[in-house]
Amino acid sequence: MLLLAKLAALGVIIWFYMTADKNGEPPVKWAFIGLVGYIIAWFLVDFVIDNAFSAVLAKKGGGVFILGQIPALGGLLAAHFIRKKLLGDLGKTS
Repeated sequence: MLLLAKLAALGVIIWFYMTADKNGEPPVKWAFIGLVGYIIAWFLVDFVIDNAFSAVLAKKGGGVFILGQIPALGGLLAAHFIRKKLLGDLGKTS
């Protein structure tokens, strides 16, 4: 994982922890759920992107850097939807 992906993972942990704490839920559980969702999405997007585009962009240095950031964006997008689902489940149980 690149530095930006690691910082995004830390941000996801903090984001989920604070959201759970604000809503009276177990914050460590939520932070763990968010981190696991981020990591799974990161690896899936990384695998797909590497297989699809690595040969095409292997000749361009800037393209490789941008290609390396796409999995972090995919992980953040997955974390957003996971958080939305967790918050939606709170509304149903309340």
